[in-house]
Amino acid sequence: MAAVPGRRGRLDDPTGHGHFRRRMKTRSRARAAASVSESSLKFSLINALLLAAGLGAITLGYVLLARGSTVAAPLLLVLGYAVLIPLGIIL
Repeated sequence: MAAVPGRRGRLDDPTGHGHFRRRMKTRSRARAAASVSESSLKFSLINALLLAAGLGAITLGYVLLARGSTVAAPLLLVLGYAVLIPLGIIL
């Protein structure tokens, strides 16, 4: 962008010192780097195993609940929903 005659600095530089453009480049690079690292979710074998174990614990918990279990079924359901599934997502 060219400077306007009679004005100090460039149109895209409100301060007239040239720092505006360098600062904007730095911010855009930082945002681009942050968006790449935030958006990349990588699931490994451990994640798949934990999610499968959570799904198995939940399934077995509901089967035992249907058969009348009052101790093992709630424990398996809590283990699946509150421990294994979140660990499978987080790790």
